[in-house]
Amino acid sequence: MTMLFFFIIIIVGLLLLLYMWREARLERVVTKTLTFTEFPKSFGKITIFFISDIHRREVSEKIINEAKGKADIVIIGGDLTEKGVPFERVKKNLQLLKTIGPSYFVWGNNDYEVDYHELDSLLLTMGIKILDNTAMFFESGEGEKLALLGIDDLKEGRSRLDLALLDAGDEVGFKILVSHNPAIISDIQPNHTINLVLSGHTHGGQIRFWKFGLYPKGGVTFKNGTTLFVSNGYGTSGVPLRLGAPAETHLITIQSSKS
Repeated sequence: MTMLFFFIIIIVGLLLLLYMWREARLERVVTKTLTFTEFPKSFGKITIFFISDIHRREVSEKIINEAKGKADIVIIGGDLTEKGVPFERVKKNLQLLKTIGPSYFVWGNNDYEVDYHELDSLLLTMGIKILDNTAMFFESGEGEKLALLGIDDLKEGRSRLDLALLDAGDEVGFKILVSHNPAIISDIQPNHTINLVLSGHTHGGQIRFWKFGLYPKGGVTFKNGTTLFVSNGYGTSGVPLRLGAPAETHLITIQSSKS
């Protein structure tokens, strides 16, 4: 009986590990529509392909094909790479992501584990726009604008939200902020008029037991006068396993809630 019990425990453990490995390797494109009264109606809508925390993974053509023709822009939300990842793999990932649409990048803490000067050069050479405490603008045919802001990594002490806001100015009616670390939400004030924050970093806790994890599961919350969207991320940190926080990428459509 004792040997049978231990045999069953081993089998269950192996099956659990297999399930966790599978959750970490999922190729999911999760669709989400967010509506805002402040969103400029003349844009109609804008769809973002958002991918964060790639780490050691190779981006699959499956998710690329699923996002092609559906996204206006691509946002890479940090931790594109980490120590030990060949730059050729990073380059291949970026080449695939660029086929979806114009691509933008913010730094994550693990990106600084590699030669970040070389990574910076690779991004610039490939035409990936780096949002490092800066803002850029999109303008509709009717002259309405929305701003895309990005800050450098908060954990590395490189974030300057004040500079990104200064770059955005006060006249833009709708602002999207990309921050690898969602903890930036604590620094956001209602007078900043940031409508949406896109983040990753936490991996949704990566390994969760029921409702318990090191971090909350990814999702949408409303804090400090802004909408916070946090992704579980695409890759893993440490062990290549997930439980209760499956790997994901996103197609996020933003539109006006006014009819």
